[in-house]
Parts: sequence; structure tokens; C-alpha cells
Amino acid sequence: MAQRTGPLMSGPSEEPAWKQRAVERSTQAAKLRAEQRVERFLDAAQAIIAEKSSTDFTVQEVVDRSRQSLRSFYLHFDGKHELLLALFEDALARTAEQIRASAAGYADPVEALKVAVQLLFELSRLNPSARRPLFTDFAPQLLMSHPHEVKIAHAPLVGVLTDLLIEADGARLLRAGVKPRRMAALIMQTVMFNAQSIGNDEAVQPLTADEVWHFCSRGFVR
Repeated sequence: MAQRTGPLMSGPSEEPAWKQRAVERSTQAAKLRAEQRVERFLDAAQAIIAEKSSTDFTVQEVVDRSRQSLRSFYLHFDGKHELLLALFEDALARTAEQIRASAAGYADPVEALKVAVQLLFELSRLNPSARRPLFTDFAPQLLMSHPHEVKIAHAPLVGVLTDLLIEADGARLLRAGVKPRRMAALIMQTVMFNAQSIGNDEAVQPLTADEVWHFCSRGFVR
């Protein structure tokens, strides 16, 4: 009887390299198309909000403005709430990028923190002549109904402040016992609340970025 040679069972053969490349290329193309469709929906919604100075619009209006289909909209968003949330998250992410870029030009970690805090204050201030419905209308509702989503949306801002506090801590410029991430969240909430509070109405003497920085820094600068 002839004897078998080699393994009794062969393992699953790997897909050819050409097939892996083809699948990867196809997946990347589909991802790019999806991203482009999402951007068109976001741009359309943003344009409508700017025109109406309100978040009071319908999904159909967004679909029509974007020149895409209702089916395509619901492939990417559960509904209007998720669309508004995407715009809100995008706005906060852009703010975080702007703050990080501005603070990057300072070698002194405390000076970089000062720039970040003051810029966050100025960017968060409510301008009576410039309606920002995402922040004046949608954000307060979101805070009450979906606090976890609000926390996620603000994560980029907390991340920037955390990184700056870690740098300052590494240079031994923070008070003993300061926890960078917890302090970053506290700073962000303090700055944004005061920037958006009624106390900044022109009828009374408004808070300044210097005052807010002075108040916050006393809590963490050595």
C-alpha cells in the first residue's frame, strides 16, 4: 500500500494578492462615495440653517437641497436629530482644531493654556447679531435629552485642554494633585457656560477673556 506524504489536511488557502487589492480598492471607493454623500447632506443642512436662522427644517428640504435621494439620507442618518448632532460635533471639532493650532505657537505651557482658554471663551460667546441655532436652540435641548451625546461631542475640546495641561504638568507648572483630564473638563464647562451666560449681555458689563483666564488659572497653575 502506498504511503501518504505531506500533511493529512491542508489549511484554508489565502486569497490571492490581486483579489485582496481589488476588494480593498472597492471598499475604499465605496467609503469615499459615502463620505461625499454625507458632506453634501451636511452642507445642505448648514445652508438651510444659515438662511432660516433656525433648526426648524425638514429632512425633505435637506434632501432636495443636496440633490440626493431620501433613501440615501436614511442610509447615513437615522433622522433629523442625528443630522443636527453631526453638525454640532463637526462645529466643536473645528473649534478644537483652531484652538490647538493657536496654542501650538507658544513654548511656555501656561501661556499656551492661556491662549486656549481665552480663545475658547471668545469663540463660545453669543453674538446677538449672529444667530447660531445649533448652540442656542439645539445644544440646550440636547443637553437635557441626550447628555451622553453632548459629552461625546465635546470630547475634542476636552482632549486639547487635557494635552495642554499634561504638558504644563510635565514642566511642573501645575498645582500638586491636579488631574489633567478632570481639570480640562472643568475648565471647558466653566469657560463655555460663562461665555454663553446672560451675564454677557451688553446691558451689563460683560465678562472678559482675561477675567475668565484669571479665575480658571488660579485653580490649577502652581
